[in-house]
Formats: sequence, structure tokens, C-alpha cells
Amino acid sequence: MIRPYRERDREPLWTLKRGFEQALGSGTGDDRKQARYEGKLGTGYRDGYLDWVDRCVSEEQRAVQVTAPDDADASLAGYVFVLPESLTYIWDAAVVNEVFVREPHRGTGVADDLLEAALTVARAQDPPLDRVVLDVDPDNERARAFYDRWGFEPWGELVAREL
Repeated sequence: MIRPYRERDREPLWTLKRGFEQALGSGTGDDRKQARYEGKLGTGYRDGYLDWVDRCVSEEQRAVQVTAPDDADASLAGYVFVLPESLTYIWDAAVVNEVFVREPHRGTGVADDLLEAALTVARAQDPPLDRVVLDVDPDNERARAFYDRWGFEPWGELVAREL
């Protein structure tokens, strides 16, 4: 079952977010990339991220949605983060910021449920252009196959450089 994030999900969400960031660093990169992603995950980043989650959720209750396990003692299997409507001007679109499912739950349909929940939020928004975007590493074949199956297509190309 997918449900909106709640205050009591703060620590489990952070655990998932760490997993998301660590996967970004290690899944499709070299040791330097992995070290950079791992290095940012200190207390300051944690607190800033969770404060940002709170601000987004205060604007859009379903901005962050999590899996709700049947067992109250079980940890969350995954989450999805859709930016609030006020931020649709970033890409002129609804933005799926993060989708993450813990390894034991991959391939079970949890990611499908999370993405459907995200699309429900996105459909309720009124972005400048009628689309939803997300960022996926082109080398992450599993994620690419997942988004391809959902009808996502390449749109532009993100480039980056050191500050």
C-alpha cells in the first residue's frame, strides 16, 4: 500500500534516501563518483533534505509517498518524491524527483505502485507544458527499462560541470 509520508517516517525515509544516493554513486560510476555521493551524506545534508521534504509536503501532502508495510515493525520498501506544483516551472513540467525501492522489493511491483502514485499527483498539477519529467542515468539499464515500459522517452540531455 502506498500512502503519503508522515512525520514518523522521517528516519525510515532518510534510510531510503541514503540508499538512493549510494546507488547513484555506485551503480553507474567510478570510485570518485561513489566517494562524492557517499561524502555528502553527513548530518547537514540529512537535516537539510528532511527539512526540504517537510516544506514540500506542507505545500503538497502527496509530494512524498512511501510504501506502508503490513507489519508495523517492518521498514519501508520504497518512496517516490514529486515536486510540488509551485516548482513545475523548473522544467515546465511535473517533476518526479526521486523513486527508490530497496533491493529485496525490486521486481515485486512496488516501483510500479510508486510511479502510479506519482503520476496521480502529477496529473492533478497544472504545469506549463502537459508532461512529467524525471532524470535517469542512461547507464542504469534496469531503471531505463522500467521507465521505457511506462512510456517515458528521452527529452533533451542534462549536462553538468564542476562549480
